[in-house]
Amino acid sequence: MGLTGGCMCGGVRFELKSEPFDCGWCHCRTCQLSSGAPAQAFACIRRGDWVATSGADSIRSIRSSSFGQRSFCAQCGTPLFVTVDHQPETLDFSAVTLDDPDAVPPEYHIFWSSKVAWFNPGDDLPRHERFRPNTVGLSGTEPPDDSSLTGGAKA
Repeated sequence: MGLTGGCMCGGVRFELKSEPFDCGWCHCRTCQLSSGAPAQAFACIRRGDWVATSGADSIRSIRSSSFGQRSFCAQCGTPLFVTVDHQPETLDFSAVTLDDPDAVPPEYHIFWSSKVAWFNPGDDLPRHERFRPNTVGLSGTEPPDDSSLTGGAKA
């Protein structure tokens, strides 16, 4: 595939070693808080196929829910990727961190039930109240708990 990307300050650069898949918009409260936006566009890739080509030592992580961890550039704060316990084979990366963000367009919305009232995307993409049916690692559409709906992990 050869797609590349990086953070705002340029301190972290990465390359995708395979084709990303399953691109969507997430409207959960944790994505809103971590991105500073009403929703975050993400895409999936096999865990070992998102490779830092420079600045790996600038990547920091925080437990953002009881089942997920978010990684970001420590220098500029750009959200880079999320890993979740129920999907150990993949990671979700911020689609707009690609040098060509148009290369991986979103295909759906998740956590529509958490959408900010004043944000009304003008697309015709499918909308799912929580996760999509048949989400890998889950038996239904509900998250493992509500920690992603309330703004992340609580101490």
